[in-house]
Amino acid sequence: MQDRSRKIVESVPNYSEGTDGEKIEKIVLEIQNTPDTRIVDVQYDSDYNRAVVTFVGTPEAVLRANIAAAKKAITLIDMEKHKGQHPRIGAVDVVPFVPAQNVSIEECVELSRKFGEEMAKEGVPVYLYEESATNLTRRNIDNIRIGEYEGLKESITTNPDRKPDLGPSKFHPTAGAIITGARYPLISFNINLGTNDVKIAKKVAKAIHLRSGGLVNIKAMGTELKERNCVQVGISNINYKKTPLYRQMELVRIEAARYGVPIVGTELIGVLPLDAALNTLEYYLQIENPKKLEPKHILEDYFDF
Repeated sequence: MQDRSRKIVESVPNYSEGTDGEKIEKIVLEIQNTPDTRIVDVQYDSDYNRAVVTFVGTPEAVLRANIAAAKKAITLIDMEKHKGQHPRIGAVDVVPFVPAQNVSIEECVELSRKFGEEMAKEGVPVYLYEESATNLTRRNIDNIRIGEYEGLKESITTNPDRKPDLGPSKFHPTAGAIITGARYPLISFNINLGTNDVKIAKKVAKAIHLRSGGLVNIKAMGTELKERNCVQVGISNINYKKTPLYRQMELVRIEAARYGVPIVGTELIGVLPLDAALNTLEYYLQIENPKKLEPKHILEDYFDF
């Protein structure tokens, strides 16, 4: 039976390695070997050249696991040789701490700072984002990633505005820099389009992106999936309660139709909260009674007794 009194933190570290399965396994093993943690999902992709690990655990265990995995990644990943479609600034690109059960956002902020302090000891500059940010500009991860690895490597030493929050004002020789912070649940939900024209994916992504007048809480980018011979609109939804999944899905459908292109599939990276799924299910099923789907309407919710 699930212990609903425990403090649980979710973490979704992103590593700049999506082609070498052995390296990814070694990094993930550091998390698996940390007591009081549980791996939820591991996904990596050669087009993005990125691995995304989702795991949960007690607060201190999640902190220890992230430190161990990051140290391993620093020894395995050489950013001087890294190429990929996803924006990145380091081998351990971003490590978020997310409140999951009986944990406050303030506690997650403290965890992120402790993680950052440990990484600084390894000679890696650290940037704090979202709820851990030290200034308004850095709340948005896109602002930290301006110029990506190559650009930040130079500007960190010359531009006072690019100085890290923790650690040295120069890149680690092979690991670059790290972003960490506390944030609320984020849903990575990507939508594949029936074309191999990446320009169309980029146009659709721009149309739905917050900064270009799209949907609030939505960040999007257009990428090419060479192995599948199609393109993808990669989407990060930073507040699914205010911008539900079905809304981003339908806007992508509308914008893609302008170019005569259909949606051919979707991809969920990591996990999503149950109420996000129920909200979207309620929309597509056009349920009128009850007016709102809740966990109590799901049969499996009654198995925990």
